[in-house]
Amino acid sequence: MTVKDFFAVLRKRLATFLVASAVVFVAIAAYTFATPKKYTSQAELFATYSGQSAGVQDSTEMSFGASYLSTEIRTYPELAKTEAVLQPVISDLGLDMTVKQLGQIVTVTNPANTFMVDISVKSRSAQESADIANAVAANLTTLISSSLRSDGQASPVRLYVVQKAAPSTEPSSPNVPLYLVVALILGLVVGVCAALLKDALNTKAEGVTDVKNTTGLSSLGMLQRSDLLARSTPAVIAQPSSREAEQCRRIRTNISFLTPAQKGQGHLLVFTSTVPSEGKTTACINVAAAIAEAGKSVLVIDADLRRPSVAKKLGIEGHVGLSHILSNQATPTDVVQPYWKSAFQILPAGRRPANAGLLINSPIMEALVKRAITQYDYVLIDTAPLAVANDAVVFGRMADGVVMTVGKKIANRHVLKDDVQQFVDADVPVLGFILNYADPVKMHKNYYYYGEQDADEQGQQPSAAGAAARPAERGRHSAPQAER
Repeated sequence: MTVKDFFAVLRKRLATFLVASAVVFVAIAAYTFATPKKYTSQAELFATYSGQSAGVQDSTEMSFGASYLSTEIRTYPELAKTEAVLQPVISDLGLDMTVKQLGQIVTVTNPANTFMVDISVKSRSAQESADIANAVAANLTTLISSSLRSDGQASPVRLYVVQKAAPSTEPSSPNVPLYLVVALILGLVVGVCAALLKDALNTKAEGVTDVKNTTGLSSLGMLQRSDLLARSTPAVIAQPSSREAEQCRRIRTNISFLTPAQKGQGHLLVFTSTVPSEGKTTACINVAAAIAEAGKSVLVIDADLRRPSVAKKLGIEGHVGLSHILSNQATPTDVVQPYWKSAFQILPAGRRPANAGLLINSPIMEALVKRAITQYDYVLIDTAPLAVANDAVVFGRMADGVVMTVGKKIANRHVLKDDVQQFVDADVPVLGFILNYADPVKMHKNYYYYGEQDADEQGQQPSAAGAAARPAERGRHSAPQAER
């Protein structure tokens, strides 16, 4: 993952990042402020070796004393936590705790290469911590000086309190600034990890950038999740001034740039998707209507013989159609239906045949397509999803290009990548993709549509042309003829 990819994932999973970071920060901050304050007081002792002889000690005795003291002083941190030292402290101060509990708040250390002994006590009370530290220091001094000698002689080691513990004015814990800095850093780390983990686990395509990075394809446009697009009438017919209609026109324009005109021949576009329910039929019909609106002749062929949907989507007769042509039971002029305009025509799929794959790959189908692109400016073929059949590859070899319809949060990125590679391996051009079910709020947060207010004032009534939600009067003068 490059730095650019990292920030792209972070931007896409910004909500996850912010929520995870905030939860961690708030949790640590709440713990910090809820933790009782504690105060630390410290008493310091100094150890000396007095030797066995009176008067001035020679160098040998001094060397022995230093070695002896270095060995002895290492045991004092543990000795200070024994019952012999702590039990008198509990009794003298009237503490409500056991020796073990008192030992947990007492810390005794011997700084390296010194004869110092530091006694620290951390307690909820500043005065109590100072009193305990001083009491432990006094008891340890007494114990070392005399109580440990079984022969009744004075100990050669002496401990002196060189610094008494004083009540602290500031709590030693919790360290609020440090905890908050740690909370911020840990929150950011957890937020980044959560964002990366969610992106890794989520295999669904969630946006234009997501699809581009997965497939390397160009975006032809987006269609928002809309009740208008779910209707039987295409958006440019039902509400010409709507946002949805403008989205279809943008896709039409982008396609026209990618498919330069060829003399004596129209354009053949294949619409497909990875899996069902991504809205390929909706995209195909609405783009076709936008092309027809521009004055071009258009034929939409429902070649999804396994699950026909064009006729049902438009609310037209669909019992007779392509399957009857391919089985020599009808001619194109018998089944092609004008819709809205005479130059906008529909070839339904007809009844479901048992041998859909054979019919799609038949010479009649190829002849029908070749004849159609000589009679129409645009021929749009709605094919089965690639998860169902590879009909799109068959038609793609004859087409200007394939248009992938990608349903947001429906298409699997890995499957989508494999499907596009399938077209590449078959030398089938892919014009780009249409992102369907895009979030309308995100699409239009910086978009002002001219004429939308007029449509609202008119009660969003469709134009006279848009009233043609039902098929126009049948005419067959431009229906393609296939060899029979």
